[in-house]
Amino acid sequence: MKKIYVIHENNEWTTHLEKRLIELGAPYELWHLDEGTVNLNEAPPEGIFYSRMSASSHTRGHRFAPELTAAVLTWLEFHGRTVFNGTEALTYEVSKVKQYTQLARHGIQTPKTVVAVGKSRIVEAAKSLNMFPFITKHNRAGKGLGVQLFYSIAALEEYIHSERFEEPVDGITLVQQYIESPEQFITRAEFIGGKYMYSVRVDTSEGFELCPADACQIGDMFCPVGETPKKRMKFEIVDNAFPELIAKFEQFLAASKIDVAGIEFIVDKDGKAYAYDVNTNTNYNADAENLHGTFGMLELAKFLQNALNA
Repeated sequence: MKKIYVIHENNEWTTHLEKRLIELGAPYELWHLDEGTVNLNEAPPEGIFYSRMSASSHTRGHRFAPELTAAVLTWLEFHGRTVFNGTEALTYEVSKVKQYTQLARHGIQTPKTVVAVGKSRIVEAAKSLNMFPFITKHNRAGKGLGVQLFYSIAALEEYIHSERFEEPVDGITLVQQYIESPEQFITRAEFIGGKYMYSVRVDTSEGFELCPADACQIGDMFCPVGETPKKRMKFEIVDNAFPELIAKFEQFLAASKIDVAGIEFIVDKDGKAYAYDVNTNTNYNADAENLHGTFGMLELAKFLQNALNA
């Protein structure tokens, strides 16, 4: 029997989708790819495949899950299986460098960024950027990994030579222009099947933990602006105030072969929008959805069920 196969490495981020698939009566199977084998001499099962592999898998002890997933997706695509968020989408999930260059290709503004490998090169990158304040972040990230705010080169030098310094899993640190929102919020636009679903306004006035999943908890004290995440509800579904930008996002997703994603952007004091994160392992906030009456995982489950039936 043909099934919907969900590829992932975190049960807590998959449980809501699983519940919706059960609710719809859709046949499915979960593939938890923290480790495993791929027999290239055998054909994969019939059905459709959806990848929810996360760039932050290494923080849960699944260091090589994305690499295994890449092998599995390549195998599936070789055999002509229908794959959503396939090999190309995975390259975006694990590389902000890929995200920024391809967003720019589609006329989408991103913060100015310098790539660095090596502690001394991080300082060199900050001097080259020559913008204050600035932030650092990991190229392959998630959960605010390695993201800190600096007002001087001296502060950066003190940090990278301290025990607080976080080594990026792929060795690449990004030094980036800090975009400040005067109203202290960012927007996360959600897409299913490459089409816009809704926008979520995220209040950052008391913190910057952006993962909307119920199970998400900040893993370290350094959020993207060096603040402490707040505990009260801060996600709100809002009307689309940026239709031209959303249209560009859809074009970018289509060209990048990304089917399901959340794209985060921030608007500065001059009204300019900067996209800074493409999350192909997107989650949805239950409280915000209950208030609005729109449910991302339900829509995703329907999308997958329709694809299976087709």
